[in-house]
Amino acid sequence: MNTADSPDEPRTLSLLDEALTHTSAGLAIHHERLEFLGDAVLRLTASEFIEQHYPQLPVGERSALRAQIVSDRWLAQLGKQIGIDAMLVIGAKARGDDAGQATLRAEACEALIGAIYQAWGSLEPVHAWLTPHWQRTSAAVLADPHKGNAKSALQEWSQARKLGLPVYNSLETSRRHGDPRRFHCQVELKGHTVAEGWGGSRRDAEQKAAQAALQNVEGDGAEP
Repeated sequence: MNTADSPDEPRTLSLLDEALTHTSAGLAIHHERLEFLGDAVLRLTASEFIEQHYPQLPVGERSALRAQIVSDRWLAQLGKQIGIDAMLVIGAKARGDDAGQATLRAEACEALIGAIYQAWGSLEPVHAWLTPHWQRTSAAVLADPHKGNAKSALQEWSQARKLGLPVYNSLETSRRHGDPRRFHCQVELKGHTVAEGWGGSRRDAEQKAAQAALQNVEGDGAEP
């Protein structure tokens, strides 16, 4: 196995090419093997990051934070930040699928993580790449009273008060990809609309609606 400070350059370049080649390209060598490896490496590296930087967090909060920093959404954002689209080898159909670009970025980032780990034989270069990104995300998540998941927080709030589960009604109001108000969502409790939100995806709109509902009830201390 290669050591962390002396990777074999031709092999490393080959692994990076493999990671950045999507199955849609129709080539024999593609990203899936490294994506599978990268998924496991990502979770282990994230666990080590949390242990090192947030050792005071209870296990439940560690799990919640890790879920945020290994999520497909986070990986897609990472891929966008590093401009991974320009490096991907993908088929024409996949390239024309605007709705699937976030998934492509997330898969490619996981495959890159797998490639880096396999090339260096160590988690150290993975930590070196991801830690600055994780530090920013973790600070934002931990500063959020709902830990980045307003839907989960609203569900806990409503169930504690025996109001049942929130119901989300989402509508696509725009077909333009990248529109931050593409989806509109209303959240109901006990058959009554308590808040609404807009987002570039259905998930984002639901989270914004849940966040608005929580702000309403936390602001006046009353039930919706």
